[in-house]
Amino acid sequence: MSHDSTTVIASPAPVARRTRLGRQPTVLALLAAVIAVDQLTKGWAWRHSPLAKINYGGNVFVGDTVSRWYADPVTGALLDLVDFGVLTAAVIILLRRRLPALVVVPGALMVGGWISNLLDRLGLHHLTAPGSVRGAVDFIPLGSIRYNVADVFIVVGTLLFMLALTARAWTTNRSATASPPPSTGHRRRQAWLSGIASAVCLVVVVGFGAVNYGGVTTPAPTSVPTIIR
Repeated sequence: MSHDSTTVIASPAPVARRTRLGRQPTVLALLAAVIAVDQLTKGWAWRHSPLAKINYGGNVFVGDTVSRWYADPVTGALLDLVDFGVLTAAVIILLRRRLPALVVVPGALMVGGWISNLLDRLGLHHLTAPGSVRGAVDFIPLGSIRYNVADVFIVVGTLLFMLALTARAWTTNRSATASPPPSTGHRRRQAWLSGIASAVCLVVVVGFGAVNYGGVTTPAPTSVPTIIR
């Protein structure tokens, strides 16, 4: 009798462990897929698209002063470090927090886009865009501004992430009003606030840490052989 009781009590633990571990490969696979798609399209654009150019970290939203910080070797390296720390914290949250798939998936898409752009500034541009300044390849035109696939993942992922957090917080508040458990509600409220704060930080920290060590900002034109007569 005691042996059967022990077996029944111990069995839920492996199930919970499998559920928790199952989320981690999903997050890592989404991050890897976003980075792979973005880097492949950047490499193609640098070699074939006439619209390709390098964004070393600045943009119209942060102004000329902050853009110069991105291009400076010292301040750019410090801002790269800030980016790395923020994104590392975001990945840890996605891997360890007990969040539903509706929050985890857009969060992973958003963070994956930021990581891919940061990898360009950390040196991957030597492979994606040989001979370029340190930065990310932009080639998708929208008015006078150009973007890349990582930017698309960031924008779409952030919007879906914020909507998912808002919907989850609203659902939690309704259930808490119907049958309020004080301690659980408090912990969930803290989780929502930390999730929103992480999303805001990711949106604010745009392309930090671009360091320009020389090179071109647009690909060299394809040379056309001349016929000597």
